Amino acid sequence: MCSRGSYTSVYNELRLEGKLCDAIVKVDDVEFQIHKIILCNCSPYFRALFTCWSTEDRKVYNVSNMSPHMMELIIQFAYTGSVMVTEDNVQDLLLAADMLNVVEIVQTCSNFLSEHLCPENCVSIWQFTNICFCPELRHRAHRYIVHHFMEVVFQDEFLQLSVQELTDILERDDLNVKKESTVFEAILRWISHLPEEREGHIAVLLSKVRLALSSEEYIKNTVMSNKLVSNNNECLEIANDAMQTIGHMVTNTPLESNLSYRLARPRLPDAVLLAIGGWSGINPSDEVEVYNVRTDWWINTTNNLMHPRAYHGTVFLNQYVYCVGGFDGVEHFNTVHRFDLSTHTWHEAAPMHCRRCYVSVTVLNGWIYAMGGFDGQTRLRTAERYRPETNQWSLIAPMLEQRSDASCTTLHSKIYICGGFNGNQCLETAEYYNPDTNQWTMITPMNSRRSGIGVIAYVDHVYAVGGFDGNSRLQSAEAYNPQTNAWQAASSMLTPRSNFGIEVIDDLLFVVGGFNGATTTYNVEYYDVKMNVWFEACRMEIYRSALSCCVVPRYPNMTEYTFPRVSLPLFHLDELDEGDEVDEMDEVDEMDEMEEEEAEEAVNVI
Repeated sequence: MCSRGSYTSVYNELRLEGKLCDAIVKVDDVEFQIHKIILCNCSPYFRALFTCWSTEDRKVYNVSNMSPHMMELIIQFAYTGSVMVTEDNVQDLLLAADMLNVVEIVQTCSNFLSEHLCPENCVSIWQFTNICFCPELRHRAHRYIVHHFMEVVFQDEFLQLSVQELTDILERDDLNVKKESTVFEAILRWISHLPEEREGHIAVLLSKVRLALSSEEYIKNTVMSNKLVSNNNECLEIANDAMQTIGHMVTNTPLESNLSYRLARPRLPDAVLLAIGGWSGINPSDEVEVYNVRTDWWINTTNNLMHPRAYHGTVFLNQYVYCVGGFDGVEHFNTVHRFDLSTHTWHEAAPMHCRRCYVSVTVLNGWIYAMGGFDGQTRLRTAERYRPETNQWSLIAPMLEQRSDASCTTLHSKIYICGGFNGNQCLETAEYYNPDTNQWTMITPMNSRRSGIGVIAYVDHVYAVGGFDGNSRLQSAEAYNPQTNAWQAASSMLTPRSNFGIEVIDDLLFVVGGFNGATTTYNVEYYDVKMNVWFEACRMEIYRSALSCCVVPRYPNMTEYTFPRVSLPLFHLDELDEGDEVDEMDEVDEMDEMEEEEAEEAVNVI
């Protein structure tokens, strides 16, 4: 529905009764009696038509290239300030409103189409903007195609792209594909739709595939064995160049041509993972490292503007990264700092009501929630939430248990918090918060006690990973099903760890850093639920535990948080000697906490 607010019904009543009308707008054989002044108020087109493009005594105005029904809707809007926009009429109405320069209807229709973008219609909506000037809608539709390419390629509309449109899409750095094989197979599908017309475009399209990001086996067995490629010398040259490029990358030798760089240039990720703060060495850290899942690479973006801290929470909301609470070895913080990714600057936000070290933080429905923790004296049950629009924290119902060093996540509009330490023992209990009722409810306890735990929503389950059970660091993981109120064992991590970062990115569950029971670590691994297997990932630059992670999706200046685009982050650096001695500090041993309440978070000893 498009509406301009309250209108008196008098004008429309006069129009419908044919009274005081001073002109007729005619579309085909249908005549609409109107008042010129009302249509002038609605559209610059009508103002020019009535005042500049005709004499004052003219009564009948013919309008072509639209249906009587569309004109009826626009006249209705001019008099009432509202018009109903539907899936059936939106494109015709947008064309008519664009032709008559009815800006409010154009904007409403554009927003309607933007909100209804899906893999099945995004291509046709994007192509529709070729005949209707809607730059914002065009940008959104094109961005949708790029971000959802792996789904779009299987739709019928994908086959209607022109070769130039397809080429422009495939050459984009931000094309969201996990594997370059998706791009090659999309080309084959597009060509097979009209083979006689399209087979001649194979070389141009193949040059847009980052073939050197795939394997030699894939190039030999799939690409070069394809008849379109094997019968085309230019394609064979591209494939051979990709093979040579892979060889250069394996041996860390310079690439020899611009084509080689193009074939090996990594795509930008759809999201990046940030690892912030934590204990590293004998001090809390202000380090910020960014992980690019497309290149399996970390880069350091520390700017030394954040106050060092550990045992804090980090979330991404409304284009900002928020760092909540924590501990610096002396002070337990209630402070909140906000990182602006566009300017690379930190700004202070409103402080929490309570000091919270070992805090659990998550986002739900546009609010930041902070729960439990340790204020320097007491393990907390209290919880509060922050609204960015007002820059204010407000208390919510306290949890059913005291919890510090717990972890939380959001799933199906509820907040789940699991494990932690209550001052006496590590906890296996878990509970969820319903914001509609402002109530906490206990769920089935986990199978293991877990403090320093990682909790994350993944494939409609709540995963509880690692932690400390009072005796040792854990590598086990378990998943909670809200439908059955039951926990089920998942595959164990490759290494035990507590007080680590945890996030889901690219449909994979990542765990980052932490304490493995003997030393602080920089190791990273990820879990693939489809395979029920953990894999090693590129490790961070620095050892640290008590860090916090968050995922930043589709940020406009993503290039600033990934490896420089002019170089290739594909060369594997020599592995550091695992036996190197590193002077490290870790989180307070939870058993020590029971014995020395006062010094527990101020001193970290391996």
